[in-house]
Amino acid sequence: MRIISYNVNGIRAAIKKGFLDWLKSDPADVICVQETKAVKDDVDHKQFTSLGYHDYWFSAQKKGYSGVAVFTKIKPDKVEYGNGHGPSDDEGRVIQLDFKDVRLINAYFPSGTSGDERQGFKYKWLDEFFVWLNKLKKKHPKLVLCGDYNIAHKEIDIHDPKGNKNSSGFLPEEREWMTKFLSSGWIDAFREFHPEPHRYSWWSQRFPSVRINNKGWRIDYINVTESLKKNLKDAEIYPDVKHSDHCPVYLEIK
Repeated sequence: MRIISYNVNGIRAAIKKGFLDWLKSDPADVICVQETKAVKDDVDHKQFTSLGYHDYWFSAQKKGYSGVAVFTKIKPDKVEYGNGHGPSDDEGRVIQLDFKDVRLINAYFPSGTSGDERQGFKYKWLDEFFVWLNKLKKKHPKLVLCGDYNIAHKEIDIHDPKGNKNSSGFLPEEREWMTKFLSSGWIDAFREFHPEPHRYSWWSQRFPSVRINNKGWRIDYINVTESLKKNLKDAEIYPDVKHSDHCPVYLEIK
């Protein structure tokens, strides 16, 4: 199974920038997108079905905000919308799909960049998500978790660690959460194949030169539970795919 996770920063904007042409190139079997900023009816979803994808959407109650979707050529055995956490589900942040004994979770983690209130929401969300994942793992040991985590874990995952030490997304508490998460039975799939630096998945849009000069952050991940480690075949990041301020991250699993 080939999986891609991609924050599209607005599915309608991404389509205008050639997202559908990219899908025609068959980049993966399952495409998990975050920040759709749309409901299913906002988009002609026949565009996806004509390419052989089943499409599943979980949108925020607030119009034009957040939201996740999955386009998959492999029909899932089951789809669950949300994870039962009210404030998170209101913002359309989690969708789950079962493929035989593997559960795939597509999640859009909150950002704290707009101020203290949202940073507080982010910390609370992370704590509750961690507890939920641990419970879920007992029922579904084979988990794949992908999405925009809005956290760069280590100094290798960000172009300017010193200059960003007080920036949301690289705060000590957020990085500690990632360490705790990965220590609790999760594998950072990309790092299993790529220990090298300067591999990023997001670049600020404020300055166009940032992406050209690769001054980015790695905040998009596909992680698997320990029980799937032996099934990992390949992982990659595709910085040359440009429909968003993020780029797709890729995992191939047996």
